[in-house]
Amino acid sequence: MVQAYILIQTEVGKAAAVAGHISGITGVTLAEDVTGPYDVIVRAEARNVDELGKLVVAQIQAVDGITRTLTCPIVHI
Repeated sequence: MVQAYILIQTEVGKAAAVAGHISGITGVTLAEDVTGPYDVIVRAEARNVDELGKLVVAQIQAVDGITRTLTCPIVHI
């Protein structure tokens, strides 16, 4: 199982709607709108890195109002 935080920048005023939409996507365990340089932070999980990439590119980045994403895989050192 691969887990990651996905940091999202949105169009002005769209953070809450984006977080709400993303929270319903399979593989997303948490989606919250926040303040700071990013507007939404998502925690997601997938079976492997390829599936995580597909989740981000095909489903999360397709949500209306998103301008940029940054995926941060979780590592256990």
